[in-house]
Amino acid sequence: MKRIVSLILMLLCFVAVKAQNVEMADKMRSEGKIYVVIGTIVIVFAGLAVYLFTIDRRLKKIEKEN
Repeated sequence: MKRIVSLILMLLCFVAVKAQNVEMADKMRSEGKIYVVIGTIVIVFAGLAVYLFTIDRRLKKIEKEN
């Protein structure tokens, strides 16, 4: 039952993504603002990755002490 529900949810998400309007992205690309959006996303994901790696390092250190 869980597989069927998750399959239906994934299919609905795919339909929603496929139905999005691309004119906004074209307008932002033509104005050069799309690079600001991409840069912001990259910075946020890089920050999250660094944060997770530092937490992992701290946890390994704590586990070794115990």
